[in-house]
Amino acid sequence: MAWFDRLTVIFAKSISVVSTTLGLGAGETWPGEIALSIRPDIARFLSGKLSDGTILIAGTNGKTTTSLMTKTIFEHIGDTVVHNATGANLLNGIVSSFIRNTDWLGRVTADMGIFEVDENSLPVVLKYITPKRVVLLNLFRDQLDRYGEVDVIVEKWLSALSKLPKTTEVILNSDDPGIASLGRAVKGKVTYFGLNDPSKYLRVGEHATDSIFCYRCGHRLAYDGIYYSHIGSWRCTKCGNKRPLPTVTRGPRPLQGLYNQYNALAAVAIAHSLDIPENEIKKALRGFAPAFGRQEEIQVGKKTVQLFLSKNPAGFNASLKTVLEMGAKDILLVLNDRIPDGRDVSWIWDVDFEMIPPPVRVGVSGDRLYDMAIRIKYADRDMPLSRVYPTLEDAITMSLKKPLKGNALYILATYSGMLDVRKILKGRKIL
Repeated sequence: MAWFDRLTVIFAKSISVVSTTLGLGAGETWPGEIALSIRPDIARFLSGKLSDGTILIAGTNGKTTTSLMTKTIFEHIGDTVVHNATGANLLNGIVSSFIRNTDWLGRVTADMGIFEVDENSLPVVLKYITPKRVVLLNLFRDQLDRYGEVDVIVEKWLSALSKLPKTTEVILNSDDPGIASLGRAVKGKVTYFGLNDPSKYLRVGEHATDSIFCYRCGHRLAYDGIYYSHIGSWRCTKCGNKRPLPTVTRGPRPLQGLYNQYNALAAVAIAHSLDIPENEIKKALRGFAPAFGRQEEIQVGKKTVQLFLSKNPAGFNASLKTVLEMGAKDILLVLNDRIPDGRDVSWIWDVDFEMIPPPVRVGVSGDRLYDMAIRIKYADRDMPLSRVYPTLEDAITMSLKKPLKGNALYILATYSGMLDVRKILKGRKIL
């Protein structure tokens, strides 16, 4: 039925062209949705046409940056890559990415596929795509109203990974107990990446610790050191389960922040699995530009806006540490509760806003700005809450009008907030 699959692709591609030409959408999900409604297993047909196979990258935080780093490395060595660059990471977004990379005869015009995949959608995607490699970064509590607890995702992933053939290599973060536990379900090769740097251990643990019990016996884990959240050198004193020894522990650091160091290690682990030389990896990532909204830098006149997607306690803590290390003196927090963000915003009470020193000026905006304002008030009554902005346009405009220390404004925003900020500053949306 290859002819029918190609006709489906051509039809969906035509719809995409019409949609983008008429300004009805960016064509990031609808072409895939249309193709899937006609041919539910179209992803199997499309992925089977890639000569170098598919790499799937999943995790709560970092999958967009890691997939972009991986794409950058492979394009550097001459591969052509199909990639869901805008973060449309459900099955329809992946199929849409394929459709954009086909010709008008329905043929895929790329060597390999590199896709970030939504945590909850990974088992669904694995039903239709058998990848050469699966890369699993981390799991944190995120959008509990949609995903449930971390343990729920681990069980779903265990089941999905157990069905993969021996030909699929699985690359895991050894420092995340939940991720590392998945190795027992894999039939093929397992590679671990992680840090071996005690100098980076936290002096005091964070409130946002989501996976601190042994996945083998249920006993509380002991840590020799924690990097952030529940990520660190862990072991179980009851059953002997412990952090697997990572084989990939070093690599280039194209972006600031400890969490980005993990993203880079994951990309390096993928490159090593295909025997890409270390010097080529370094060349590829030299001057790496971050993905939209992920430490993205936007110039507004003589001032700089740095935008950090911060969508859960672990991610928000990591973003705060990074911007403070970068010398941030003016921070704008944008909290929304739309469908892409999750409707429950109680998680902001697990973010360690107390780490923000009083000299730093903090403004708040977004759909749930008053929730955030109260949280900041409770963090430290001496912290200067510079302004509560009812509209995001006013928040950005007024923040940029006033003198900024270092001429830089750091914006930490949930997902829909990040898209809104980009639209205001760049005049267009991503999706």
